[in-house]
Amino acid sequence: MTESVRERFAAAAREERPDLAELCLLVGAEASPALDGTACDLTQVELDRLAGLLPYGLTTPLDWATALRRLLGEQHGFRGGPADYRKLGSSLLQEVVRRRRGLPILLAVVWIEVARRAGGPVYGVALPGHFVVGFGDPAGEYVLVDPFDGGRVMSEADTVRVVTEAIGEPPSQAMLGPADPLEIVLRVLNNIRAWAAPRPEHLPAQLWTIDLTLLLPRHPARLRFERAQLLVKLGDFLGGAAEMEQYAEVIGSFDPESATTIRAAARAARARLN
Repeated sequence: MTESVRERFAAAAREERPDLAELCLLVGAEASPALDGTACDLTQVELDRLAGLLPYGLTTPLDWATALRRLLGEQHGFRGGPADYRKLGSSLLQEVVRRRRGLPILLAVVWIEVARRAGGPVYGVALPGHFVVGFGDPAGEYVLVDPFDGGRVMSEADTVRVVTEAIGEPPSQAMLGPADPLEIVLRVLNNIRAWAAPRPEHLPAQLWTIDLTLLLPRHPARLRFERAQLLVKLGDFLGGAAEMEQYAEVIGSFDPESATTIRAAARAARARLN
């Protein structure tokens, strides 16, 4: 029996070394069956091909940053713009590789995967409000680049400005460290959920992003309550009420007030059947 996308995603997320590209491709496959199978394979082939176009003999972080900018940003036109925030495809790796457009974090995944396959010292950096890519040693010599801007090398002032605009203070050293694959995938799923949230017609997309997030080894517990609320919005009053009660049981021992409120919400959901 063929494994479902969600079964494959859960298994990939629990690998000792989770494969970032595989997880992002499975997010795309969950979004659209047309992006599974051959579309996943072709995307992997294209990432391999791009990695094979990088020059040999790259040594310093700046060498790697410059080579990736020339290859991906200049020669192949990978970058982003304001319009890309309005499209679901901007968060799906298959579509980003095909269209050469995407959100900062998905473009970063392309940079990471192409450099990694060529043996580059690359890692993702989850700056508040903007995802970028690092080359080198985060504890030593490194360079940050912005794939959303075609791979432009960021100065220290650029980094301080991006973070300060997002949170009102300059970055800490911890913010400049590598993001692990599961952190990156969680942020991708959060982005899709944020894209879908203002649109009632995209409630199913909110639901499947939560379902995938709950398959990650680490996820916010409150997502189970959000899932229950979505079920109610989608008309599954009994299912939503049951999940609310389960969540209330979990938090009842340390937050009885919230548990009481959630149980009341469960009763209200059941009442909508009458």
